[in-house]
Amino acid sequence: MTEGKSGSGRPTIYHVAKEAGVSPSTVSRAMSNPGRVNAATAARVAEVAARLGYRTNTLARALPSGRTDTLALFVSDITNPHFFGVIRGAEHQARAAGCTLIVGDTEESPEVEARNIERLGPSVDGFVIAASRMSDEEITGLSAGHRLILISREVADVPSVIVDHAEGTRQIVEHLASLGHRSIVFLGGPPRSWLGARRWDSLAAAAGQHGISARRIGPFPPTMAGGAAAADAALGTGATAAVAHNDLLAIGVLRRCAERGVSVPGDLSVVGYDDIFGADFCSPPLTTLAGQFEESGRTAVDMLLAMRDRHGVRPPRDRVILPSHLAIRRSTGPAPER
Repeated sequence: MTEGKSGSGRPTIYHVAKEAGVSPSTVSRAMSNPGRVNAATAARVAEVAARLGYRTNTLARALPSGRTDTLALFVSDITNPHFFGVIRGAEHQARAAGCTLIVGDTEESPEVEARNIERLGPSVDGFVIAASRMSDEEITGLSAGHRLILISREVADVPSVIVDHAEGTRQIVEHLASLGHRSIVFLGGPPRSWLGARRWDSLAAAAGQHGISARRIGPFPPTMAGGAAAADAALGTGATAAVAHNDLLAIGVLRRCAERGVSVPGDLSVVGYDDIFGADFCSPPLTTLAGQFEESGRTAVDMLLAMRDRHGVRPPRDRVILPSHLAIRRSTGPAPER
C-alpha cells in the first residue's frame, strides 16, 4: 500500500497534493475550477491525479446550475443531546429552502471530518461543521475549495456562528461568587475542543476578577461515564464548586457524588454547559449555561445558502454571536464552611 493512503487504498486529495507539490486547496480548485489556478499548475495536478487514479464526483458540475440543493451538517458526536437542537434548526431551515440536509457523525475525529468533506464536496452545495476538531490550518485549507460555515468554532476568514460563552461563563462565576465560593475546578473535555479552551480561558479570567481560585483538571471524556473519574478528581482538589465541560460530564459527576455520599450542593456545587434535555430533571436539577442552539443551526444554514447564492462570496453576516443565559437550578448552593 502506498504510504499515507487510506485503508481502502483509494488515493485522496492529500496524496495528489503531496505528489504535485501543492496544497490540498489548490488541488480542489484545479479539479473543480481549473481557471482559478495557473495553467501549468492545473496541468500538473491533472497529470498527477490521472496517474494516481484520483477521481472526483462530477455530479455537481453535471447540473446546469452547478447546484445540488443538498447541504451537509457534521457534528463531533451525534450521541450528545447538545446537538439535537443544532440538527433540528438546520433541518428546518434547509427544508424551508427546498434543500435536503445530510447529517454525519465525525466521532471527535478531525481525519473523519476532512475525509467526509473531500468525498462529499462535489455532491453538496456546502457544509455546516459543528464543534470541528480540525486545526485552524486544515479548516482554512478546506474553505478555499468548499463552502464552509462553522458552529461553536472560530477561524479567521471562515464564517461562523457561536453562542456567547464568554459572557455566559462570567455569569457562572458571578453566580458562584455570590454563593460564597472561593475555589472552582474546571473539568476539561476533549483536548481538541476549541470551545472547551475558550470556556476555560473565560472562567479563569472571570475568577481572577473576583479573587477566586480556579484550576483546570482533565481531560475527561465528555460523557456521563467520564463523570466518575472527573468527580473523584474534583473532590480531591478541595474545591467547593466544579464547572464541567458539558452537561453530560456534569450529570456523571452528580451520579458519582451520589454514589460516594457527597452532598450536591451541600459539599460541592456543580455547573454544566448546554442545558441539554434532561438537565432539569436529573438529581439534583443541574445549573447550566443555556444558549440558542437551535437558532445556531438555522442561522448557519441561512449563511451557507447566502454564500451559495452569491457564488461563493462570503455572506453579509460572517460572524454571528448568539446570547446565552445561566439556568440556575438546585445543583448549586452556598459554599460549605471549611
